[in-house]
Formats: sequence, structure tokens, C-alpha cells
Amino acid sequence: MTRLTSPQELAERALAASTADDCIVLARQSNTVNLRWANNTLTTNGVTKTTDVTVISVVRGADGARVGSLSRSGVTADDVDSLVADSAAAAAESTVADDAADLVADRVGADWSDPPADTAIADFAGVTRGLAAAFDDAAAADEGRYGYAEHDVSTLYLASSRGIRLRHVQPQARVELTGRSGDGSRSAWAGVSTGAIQDVDIAALEAQVAQRLAWGQKRVDLDAGHYDTVLPPSAVADLLIYLYWSMGALDAHDGQSVFSKPGGGTRVGEKLTNASLTLRSNPAMPGQACEPFVAVGASSRDASVFDNGLELAPTDWIADGTLAALLQSRHSAAVTKLPVTPVIDNLELVTADGSGSVDDLIANVDHGLLLTCLWYIREVDPQTLLLTGLTRDGVFLVEGGEVVAGVNNFRFNESPVGMLRRVVAASTTEHTLAREWGDYFTRTRMPALRIAEFNMSSVSQAR
Repeated sequence: MTRLTSPQELAERALAASTADDCIVLARQSNTVNLRWANNTLTTNGVTKTTDVTVISVVRGADGARVGSLSRSGVTADDVDSLVADSAAAAAESTVADDAADLVADRVGADWSDPPADTAIADFAGVTRGLAAAFDDAAAADEGRYGYAEHDVSTLYLASSRGIRLRHVQPQARVELTGRSGDGSRSAWAGVSTGAIQDVDIAALEAQVAQRLAWGQKRVDLDAGHYDTVLPPSAVADLLIYLYWSMGALDAHDGQSVFSKPGGGTRVGEKLTNASLTLRSNPAMPGQACEPFVAVGASSRDASVFDNGLELAPTDWIADGTLAALLQSRHSAAVTKLPVTPVIDNLELVTADGSGSVDDLIANVDHGLLLTCLWYIREVDPQTLLLTGLTRDGVFLVEGGEVVAGVNNFRFNESPVGMLRRVVAASTTEHTLAREWGDYFTRTRMPALRIAEFNMSSVSQAR
């Protein structure tokens, strides 16, 4: 039996076996601990360890470069040669790559030889203590608590035939807590994402859930319309993640997005809002750090495998209300004539005047709504980035600066770009977890926002 092989050894073996003109290997070991609970009882926990390897073969010819990229899970040393051969065969059969370029070369991290990082169930001690107290309080109120907690520590090793040897450890913790009344008529959700499970404050999440369930004990029905609306950080994250995903430079340059300039080109440099808002990403963002170099397994309109290993820098996408950058590979930057600003795997919104909390925003609303969660978000019109979706797990009526009742759910129609022009106030930026996109994009820091004339387009029967 072949002994277990380290991710670095798998990467080096793949490079040695490759006969392609260039080869890139991404080897990632993920160690994950998770915990689930339902109806005030811990139900399951699990510990998993997986190793995924991606081999990217580049075959260069007189007409250009062809690329083949293949990924497999559970890879051992015995699997590497076949993975490399299959990747090379896929490259030979592919079309010429539009984004072909020289590979990034000769970057070696001092920690390349270090082993993968780990996590353990013992790291959840604070979570389980917090849940025990939450379960007792919920049971006393004839309510149930349901949810999921996860701590994942993945270690990526990026190597290439041009001398790249880089390592990055990515810790990520997230917790989702849902509360339901005993009769099932009311529900509430709260979630958070951060770098370490030990940093999660279960008592704070429980306080949000308990408060929202209490607010919902009184209910009124409202018609669709435009409302002065407070969005908590989670809902802001859902809308701005979609905005971020829509910031592809090629799409904008080709006239296919809200960031396209009429007549051609992009809107970079154009004022999007008079509010002092800055949307930014930073590989070293405190509590939400991410890979500081490009690491992609396949090319897209926004990213290129030829950029693997390229150093990432802090980037403002919107700076003080002005569109400052779009998602750019070296290939797209050559087309648009804009700086190279690759995708970075975190997102933060900060405001010059942001302060206080959600409660402070509510205190200044005479008549309006507090949303808590958005879901089933879909794009209606890419030219305006008009999105539609539903509310869930608590919509509340605000009168005279106080939450006075729960109300029915709505379908909304809103553009996050247009919404930014109607920001009335913002709270302090904090770690949060998007409800809709939290499985795909976890590293976010957002304020709560108060939005004028938020469009509730119809009443929803969802509960």
C-alpha cells in the first residue's frame, strides 16, 4: 500500500511527470469539523479530511497555447501520473486559449515545506457552551433552535514548472442559528462568518434570534410598495456579493453589464453614488484574510490560469462612491486598458459616516421596515443589475423608531447599484454571513444600511 503523501509531494510528483510545455498544480488539503443541532438538541458532528489536486497542462504551438485542467479528490501518489496524463490529453484536444500568456515565474514562499494546518472538535468548546444556554432559554419560551456550525482549515500548495512554490492556510468558521416558535408561526435567523470558530459569540446570535421572535408575536399585514427599509449586514452582503460577481471587466467592456459605458468602454471613474461608500477587498483583511495570490483551476472571463501565483493587493472596487476598478486578469486588462485587478476572495463595505448598530438605524425610522434575510435572489436585467428575490425569517414594521410588529413576506425588485444611490444611513461595519450566498462566499464585512424607497414589488405567501 502506498503511504499517504503530503500535498507538496503530490505537486512535485505531478510536475516531474508532466510532459507539457508548462504545468501548474494546485494541491489543497482541507480539515473540517462541523456540528448540527435541531429542536434544542445537538444531533451530529463530523470531522473530515480531504485532499484535492488540480493539474493544469499548457501545450504551446505555432497557433497559440492550449490548456487542459482536471481536478480530482482523494488523490494519492498512485493517482498522480494518470491525472497528469489526462490533463495533457485534454489540453491537446482543446481550442487555443484567448488568455494565453507567460506564466508567473520564480516566486517561492518561505513556508512551502510546512505541513497542512489542522482543526479539532475541541475548538468548538465555546460554541457548545453557548448553545447549551440558548437551548435552555428557547425551551423555556416554547421555542426551538436549529442550526449548523463549521470550522474549516484548508492549506493550498501552488506549484508550477516556472518556479512557483506558494502555500496559504485558509481558516474559515461560520455559524447559522435559526429559531422557531412552538406553533411554527414565527421564525428568525442569524449567522456570522469569521476566521476562527473560537471568535463566534453564540450569545449574541441567540439574542438576535430571540428578539426577532419576540417582535413577531404581534402581526400586521402590509401591501406591496416602496418603504424606508433597514437592511442588516447579512442582507447587505447578499446584495453586494451579487454586485461584486457582476463586476467583470470584459462584460462591462463588451456592453453586457450595468458597468458598461453607453457608446463603449466601462464606467470606471464614474460616480455611482453621492454617499461616501467604499467597497473593497484585501487579502490581509482582519478576521477575513484570504489567499494573497491568484489560485484558479480554470480560466473564465474574469480570471486566467496563466495568472496563477500573481500577487494580490488591496483593491477598492468603489472608492468614496466612485467606480474604481473591475475584476481583471492580465488578459482582460490588455483589452480594456485598465490596471490588472484580479478577483479577491473577500469583500468589505465601509462608510465614512457609519456608526452604531442596526438598532441605531431603526431609532431614526418614522415609518418603514426592518428586513432580516433575503433568499432566492435572481437577476432580472444585467444592464441595470435589477435583482428579484424574497424575504424570509422575519420582516418587521417600524413605527416611531421602534419595531412594533412582524409583517408578511414580500418579493422585492432592487438593483444594488441603484440602491447605493438611496443610502440614508449606515451602521458600523462588522463580520457577517450572507444568507443566500454564504455557502459560496463566506468572507464578508458589512454595515447595516437604511435605504429609502426599497421596492417591495408584491406580497409573498412564503413563510
